[in-house]
Amino acid sequence: MFISAQRRGVADAGPEAARFVAAGAAAVTGGKRLRGRFCLSGWRAVEEATGPAGAPPAPVIAAAAALEVFHAAALVHDDLIDNSDTRRGRPSAHRALEAGHRDAGWLGDADAFGRSGAILLGDLLVAWSDDLLEEGLAETSDERAAAARSQYALMRREVTLGQFLDVAEESAFASEPDDRHAERALRVASFKSARYSVQQPLAIGAALAGADAAQAAALAAFGHPLGMAFQLRDDVLGVFGDEAATGKPSGDDLREGKRTVLIAYAREALAPTARRIVDELVGDAGLDADQVASLQRTIVDTGALDRVERLIADYAREADRALSGARLGNAAVGELRDLARAATVRTT
Repeated sequence: MFISAQRRGVADAGPEAARFVAAGAAAVTGGKRLRGRFCLSGWRAVEEATGPAGAPPAPVIAAAAALEVFHAAALVHDDLIDNSDTRRGRPSAHRALEAGHRDAGWLGDADAFGRSGAILLGDLLVAWSDDLLEEGLAETSDERAAAARSQYALMRREVTLGQFLDVAEESAFASEPDDRHAERALRVASFKSARYSVQQPLAIGAALAGADAAQAAALAAFGHPLGMAFQLRDDVLGVFGDEAATGKPSGDDLREGKRTVLIAYAREALAPTARRIVDELVGDAGLDADQVASLQRTIVDTGALDRVERLIADYAREADRALSGARLGNAAVGELRDLARAATVRTT
């Protein structure tokens, strides 16, 4: 319904505007919808603490949808920053816009058009997410709307900071002592993903249910470590994932130069000469299959993969412990535990 309204809103702006809105609609298609699901679960966990919750009201549905649209915006910009060609098994937004320019026989640089269009598309999706959120908040109390709006704003600031830290780390790692690389990679994971993907969606949903300080604290104590486990699983899949399942080429994070905890742990275990070879390879967009396989073996042989798997398990246990004794609905706690498994034990 919302997308249909956006299409109608540009009906008099010409075919280019219609294509632009269609690109926005394509960007919000697919995905795991975890952020929206965590928002709904945060609301239900608080609402069910005092009795059956029933169906989520319009403000909660709108907030969950807004989170997913905002995530689509983040992915459009993320793919542009990383020069990624694919997303969810399809061309990334800037590549699709580039192809549209070329197919239409337009003048100028198709690549530049695709990149410019993707920047604007991400901005459009952020605007859509704001519109959705505010439409929903108009139907709840001023107090709950203010609390949810505050959490949403915090999420936006933190993920933007996290994205910049991720970009900066690809250059800044060389000036930092080797024994700080893992700590810095975890900092990126916290701001770019853990808070944004799990902790803040839970907080937004809980705010719309009128969570008290203790309930909000319990959900935060669950959400942050689970978000860390979620991102570390993403890091593993970014190096070892099956393209058929992830929709992105195996080893894509290696080509993009992601300085994840996997890379930090591997470097810690290598002699200086081998470490320099890794540094030369990570971030080389032209890595072939054999070079990717060589880096994968290095990560396994150094014990880095095992260390990250143990860290994922530790974070997951920490998250689970945070739910014990919390004044939250029992059924919702079970749902949160199911979501925790879906976020950490996955192949996509």
